[in-house]
Amino acid sequence: MEAPRKGEEEPDEPVWVVVLVKGFEAAKQRLSPALDPPSRRSLAADNARLALRAAEAGDHVLAVCGSREAAELARAQGAEVLLESSPAGQNPAARLGLEHAASRGAGAVVLLSSDLPLVTAGDLAGMIEAGRRLGSPAVLAAAASGRGGTNALYMCPPSVVDLHFGDASLEKFARDASERRVRFQLFDSPSLALDLDEPSDLEELRAIR
Repeated sequence: MEAPRKGEEEPDEPVWVVVLVKGFEAAKQRLSPALDPPSRRSLAADNARLALRAAEAGDHVLAVCGSREAAELARAQGAEVLLESSPAGQNPAARLGLEHAASRGAGAVVLLSSDLPLVTAGDLAGMIEAGRRLGSPAVLAAAASGRGGTNALYMCPPSVVDLHFGDASLEKFARDASERRVRFQLFDSPSLALDLDEPSDLEELRAIR
């Protein structure tokens, strides 16, 4: 590769967006008071399509999928696909994606939930730009609304901190980054904040739309 000439900026390293897509057959159980199983399955598939389209803001889209149906949907959207042999939750899925992206030369990775009904490519482009401004090493997190969770996570380089998705994950990511002396910032985005976990989330979505 030719070195940049004097006065020229080095090109940004590639940013992969890794979309974590659970299997649709058992998706959204906590929405069962408001939606029947076919409706929950359809909602999960629709949100996965939104996330995969938004992920095109990155340099490469990788979908880590928990079922063959989810994998087929992701391939139809043009994503590279990793099918989990034994789905065991968000953190193992994220780790699988991070390791693959790093082995293929990703300079940074955005881990993205597939449960975000308002996400757009503009949201992801803004997050990637903000992450690049932080330099390396750095972590940029988009919080889940009101729950202490994390809906999107920019990591440069990949695996710069451990994975803590689940209860109070935002605090855990921040603490991990601090202990490793890694820059950590929050990315404020209402579109990335709303995920669909509870019936009240559906009510909030209907109010917005």
